[in-house]
Amino acid sequence: MAKRWKLYTASTLALTLALAGCSSTGNSGDSASKEGGEGSDEKKVLNLSAASDIPTMDSSLATDQVSFYIMNQTQEGLYRLGEDDKAVDGIAEGEPEVSEDSKKYTFKLREDAKWSNGDPVTAKDFEYGWKRTLDPETASEYGYIMYDIKNAEAVNTGKKKVDELGIKAVDDYTLEVELEKPLPYFKELLTFATFYPLNEKYVEEQGDKFGTTEEKTLYNGPFELTDWETESKFKLVPNEEYWDKEAVKLDEVNFQVVKDPQTAINLYETGKIDIVGLSAEHVDNYKEDPNFNTELRTSTFFMRFNQNDEIMANKNVRLAINKAIDKEKYVQSNLNNGSIAFDKLTPKEFVKGPDEKDYVEGVKSELSYDLEGAKEAWEKAKKELGKDKIEIELLTYDSETSKTDAEYFQAQLQKNLDGLSLKIKQQPFKQKLALESKGDYQLSFAGWGPDYPDPMTFVDLFVTDGAHNQMEWSNSEFDKLVKDAKGELADKPEERWAAMQEAENILLEDAAIMPMYQAGAAYLQQPYIKNYQRHKFGADMTFKHVDIEGKE
Repeated sequence: MAKRWKLYTASTLALTLALAGCSSTGNSGDSASKEGGEGSDEKKVLNLSAASDIPTMDSSLATDQVSFYIMNQTQEGLYRLGEDDKAVDGIAEGEPEVSEDSKKYTFKLREDAKWSNGDPVTAKDFEYGWKRTLDPETASEYGYIMYDIKNAEAVNTGKKKVDELGIKAVDDYTLEVELEKPLPYFKELLTFATFYPLNEKYVEEQGDKFGTTEEKTLYNGPFELTDWETESKFKLVPNEEYWDKEAVKLDEVNFQVVKDPQTAINLYETGKIDIVGLSAEHVDNYKEDPNFNTELRTSTFFMRFNQNDEIMANKNVRLAINKAIDKEKYVQSNLNNGSIAFDKLTPKEFVKGPDEKDYVEGVKSELSYDLEGAKEAWEKAKKELGKDKIEIELLTYDSETSKTDAEYFQAQLQKNLDGLSLKIKQQPFKQKLALESKGDYQLSFAGWGPDYPDPMTFVDLFVTDGAHNQMEWSNSEFDKLVKDAKGELADKPEERWAAMQEAENILLEDAAIMPMYQAGAAYLQQPYIKNYQRHKFGADMTFKHVDIEGKE
């Protein structure tokens, strides 16, 4: 929902409702009330809503929560996430053979895996897919996630040839991968969409249209995408060529793009969708409902300051904005869904360090609500900029909840910072991501969800010239700490942990971003939905084992 919560947000930037699946989109098909239980001849149909259309189905180009979420249902890598977020067999069978230095992996692939067109899924598909992603000509924003593979960074930056990448199809069903350093969470990392295989012949035939429509996409996972109508609806149906198709219980998953929370609730109340995310004004009305649920997610939301802009480049401007918004009031009044006000980048209750303490315990932040401090920093900023009046534009998503949130930020900043005028620019999800990638904004509301179980999935977002930095912030000490944590400290867990924490401290001390909150989710889910797996990292949900039982 990385999944950037992701660009959630993967991701990642993110969806405003931090519930990629709970506000997951659903087509309101007329089969919504016809699912049967065990032994029934009726179709088993799951109907959902989504807050956004799918930006792309090209695993080399995807950067957002929605794309990763849908690709997790329709594609499969060497492994996929199972219960408790553990990597389970996908196209790979069993445990890989690992060298003594833990840097060389040999995977045996199952011979019964096929693409939806009947072609076998082979080791060559993985070699082609990974090389395509890292080829500089592909311009993949997510190529950096592969930098643990030998020569990946050098290939991606044009310093080495693509053929020098540390991946080799030994034969059709044996894949050899070499790493730069040992990586304890490598199997879990391989569940992420960027590591999916690609059918070379098919992709090359589609050219730049690959992944843009259902007809221009090939599938090797539990489901296929169909009925994809831009900004309207899409559907998943079982992939008859999937090697484990007997495990798939659902006959259809229908999605309808719904950007208004009340509309989504109306669809739920009339039985046209089975899960619905609740916005703040609806939580109190439903908290006694037996189908009501809340959870704290591992995604965080924040403001990006584009330092290519003279105003945003001023640290006192960033400090003033950071301290001028009452985040506690915001999460209680605007969200009211289990989200918590948060002053850091990496979420709490995500990962523990070598000392078994929560990673965030070692991160410091002075970016909490402080009205006096905000006014003081603002006056300094105006003097430094030689301006009495300052106008800033806030880029955000185009949903109704995003509008309400932006209006709250606008009211707080204009009230608390004398001379500030905040304009709101709402954009559809895909267009917003594009503007951020181009650096065409001043202030942007964004979010991120983890792609793998390690703090680095958050921390390295902001290295100089990083694909997801997108705000021209640069700090050499921060860069060195991240580089060390990825390199020479790889086998020194305590020192590596401390380096990541110190890097995050630098980011926050400079007020490079404005942390806002760690996302919660309040939602209603029908009790007849069984085995609906939610994940803390990677794709937000998995439908492979979902079943419909006991629906009347």
